[in-house]
Amino acid sequence: MVRVVCPTLALALTLGTAAVVRAQAPPAVRVELGEGIPDSLTGSTTIPFSILPEVCSKGHIPTVSLKIFNVLVQVVAIPALEGEAPGSLSGTRLKCGAYRVRWDGRQLDGRPATTGVYYYQLTVDGERFTRKLIVQRRSEAT
Repeated sequence: MVRVVCPTLALALTLGTAAVVRAQAPPAVRVELGEGIPDSLTGSTTIPFSILPEVCSKGHIPTVSLKIFNVLVQVVAIPALEGEAPGSLSGTRLKCGAYRVRWDGRQLDGRPATTGVYYYQLTVDGERFTRKLIVQRRSEAT
């Protein structure tokens, strides 16, 4: 038998525990951001992503951006959709579906990205999804 001396404290503890359980429930998946697929022959990377139908309910067309960042959180590239007219994926309205972007391995200034760790971030209607990408350049001297 449990004896409660202060019933308001017991109620607060019970409510606090319930809130923690609710906060741990996983959010509904609305976007899937795949792992970057490097092409060692061209030095480019293909990044797949999908916008699930729930995002486009009632005819909504989301605003989508994809940017490549260095470890200093500086934007180094904005890749273009694969199979589309040239242009970057920045603030573009896309219907729900599966897409692929191709990063040619070059920075915004046209220079090749150096060997190192980069991050790519997909933003769909302000919601961000981020993954890590490792760029490894072959040595020119053999």
